[in-house]
Amino acid sequence: MRIYTRSGDKGETSLYDGKRIKKDDIRVECYGTIDELNAFLGHAKNYIEDAEIREIIFRIQRELFNVAGELATYNGKDFPERIGSGHIEALEKTIDVYTAKIEDIGKFIIPGTNKASSSLHIARTVCRRAERRILTLCETEDISQELLKYINRLSDTIYMIARYLESDLKYVEFEKL
Repeated sequence: MRIYTRSGDKGETSLYDGKRIKKDDIRVECYGTIDELNAFLGHAKNYIEDAEIREIIFRIQRELFNVAGELATYNGKDFPERIGSGHIEALEKTIDVYTAKIEDIGKFIIPGTNKASSSLHIARTVCRRAERRILTLCETEDISQELLKYINRLSDTIYMIARYLESDLKYVEFEKL
């Protein structure tokens, strides 16, 4: 099998369901940003020693293929492995576990006191960008509410794990006017 097909040489790509669209279409931007997020999570795993967290990230990476596949299908309902409420509940459970392990959740922190946390904070910001791009797609296309909720919870999940892995928290203090 060849990696190149030459079918994209004129700026078009195929969706999962075979429909051809321009490579700069918002739909491609959405699943491309999910791909970028997946790569950043894979990068972050290299700096994480905690086996449980590595397994959580691996599970999320696999689920991101479902997110991308659903986004890469013109009618996402036709994609066979859609994101559902169980995926969202698993993220919420992870958020709750790591929220219980940290203090001062209501304060802003300066992110990235080590390689593991800084890598996850980058992934978190990519996740938030993906959410913004998907919301733009929602203006013209019907996107699953579960997929939207999943991406929203995912950024919170990544944040909580990153914050848990911080080695020397530096809080942001605002001076009062």
